[in-house]
Amino acid sequence: MALTKIGKEGITGISNSADATFLTATSSEGVTLAGTLAVTGVHTVGNNAIHTSDGGAVTQNLVQGLVKAWVHAHSHDPQDSFNIASATDNSTGNYTFGFTNHFASASICPAGANQSTRNGQGLFMNPGTTGVNVNPGNASGASTDYNTTTLIAGDLA
Repeated sequence: MALTKIGKEGITGISNSADATFLTATSSEGVTLAGTLAVTGVHTVGNNAIHTSDGGAVTQNLVQGLVKAWVHAHSHDPQDSFNIASATDNSTGNYTFGFTNHFASASICPAGANQSTRNGQGLFMNPGTTGVNVNPGNASGASTDYNTTTLIAGDLA
């Protein structure tokens, strides 16, 4: 594939015999793309990536808006997960899920639910930088082995 550069002096070409399989643009050159960009392979998105809101009125940091860890567990046994390295059964209804990639601080935001949240049952979570402690409870507040789903948002280390 031949590359062509359009500069202030006009079009300058690179030999048609060139076999270019990649394109690099420096920040001083900048790049604007219109339409749909198809990306294949593994690509890194920097922590400064910005996205435009659904309505187009505001922009936000893409990386900060992502869920950084989640687990769906039958009691303490993860059935499916992301960024979960370990699961510990501390006692009835008391589990700790360890993170593969740790968080920057314990000021993270866990959210979750029991398999059954009827009759005043709750899910109590104590987050830390290396894992989250989960205690599903029944209507009387006692820890119980329920299936749980837990999501964690926050800044990774």
